[in-house]
Amino acid sequence: MRKTKTQLIKPRIREILSKILPKELVEKLPKRWSQIGDVLILPLREELLPYKHEIAKVYAEVLGVKTVLRKGWILGEFREPHYEIIYGNDPITVHRENGILYKLDASRIMFSPANVKERVRMASIAKPNELVVDMFAGIGHLSLPIAKHCKAKVIAIEKNPYTFKFLVENIELNKVQDKMSAYNIDNREFKGENIADRILMGYVIKTHEFIPKALEIAKDEAIIHYHNTVPERLMPKEPFETFQKIAKEHGYDAELLESRIIKRYSPGVWHVVLDVRVFKK
Repeated sequence: MRKTKTQLIKPRIREILSKILPKELVEKLPKRWSQIGDVLILPLREELLPYKHEIAKVYAEVLGVKTVLRKGWILGEFREPHYEIIYGNDPITVHRENGILYKLDASRIMFSPANVKERVRMASIAKPNELVVDMFAGIGHLSLPIAKHCKAKVIAIEKNPYTFKFLVENIELNKVQDKMSAYNIDNREFKGENIADRILMGYVIKTHEFIPKALEIAKDEAIIHYHNTVPERLMPKEPFETFQKIAKEHGYDAELLESRIIKRYSPGVWHVVLDVRVFKK
């Protein structure tokens, strides 16, 4: 049924907008988009911008969303979206996925639908008696599934105050207050040492800079889920080669358990995650 509905949506959008747009622009309408809760993120080519509000209104009405954002850039330390509201006025939404409720401001907080497989994987990754430290918690992207479905104890660390507000709300929304505690600090200020059975490092580009802190938090034989971006030409050696080198410098051995590609990050660059077990020498 869902497949049939999807097949009918695009012709309907095209039919309505062909009465508004010049014929050559109808061919340039976006054929793909992202939906987070009841907010739509729409990529628009430069030529379509003079009609952006009319286009957004039609997509919103056909797809049944309250707000449409024009997709822009992800920038800065906090990987914040810079998206323009082109229909509606409320970018705050609740996205439902795998039994988890994620409340967020889709115009200011990164939430990638392409990372869904990794979020689902986290729902069965840990044991109930484990202590998990999420060093880059965001709104609880990866750690909420662990607290909700694995029943493990989670310490969630998020530096951005605006994102942290949603993390706290999501802990309450998913009723995991007894499993999950949140800290609004830079993870390098976290005082725990030798405590974690499992560590989440869901960051990209500069994640290697935080490996020493992860090792400090980790118990002997802890598992670290290490995310980073890596040029395709350096794969498959990277990013494990860098992780292993830094681990050895801090008195740890590292064993690669699994490597997964999350998604294409940019042309020639992949977002990957490594499951690494660390051993104190």
